[in-house]
Amino acid sequence: LPEVLQGLDLNTGLILSTWQKLAPFALIVQNRPSNSALMIMLGLTSALVGGWGGMNQTQLRKILAYSSIAHLGWMILVLQVSPSITLLT
Repeated sequence: LPEVLQGLDLNTGLILSTWQKLAPFALIVQNRPSNSALMIMLGLTSALVGGWGGMNQTQLRKILAYSSIAHLGWMILVLQVSPSITLLT
């Protein structure tokens, strides 16, 4: 995803980086898997990959892509701990 976003113009990159995460997250919220240990591991992995991947980046679009990966991981973790604050409802 970071390499793809680097080659796109800003508007297309914005649409791609936001809308592609809505459908999987909506499925996770609606189904709320019973295996919370697996979801916690996936959330932690996503947060760590996003954080480590963005550490030495100097290009803004790559930083935003890695930040987006990490943010989705944090949202998955919060969903497992307290579903009511995941979407701030």
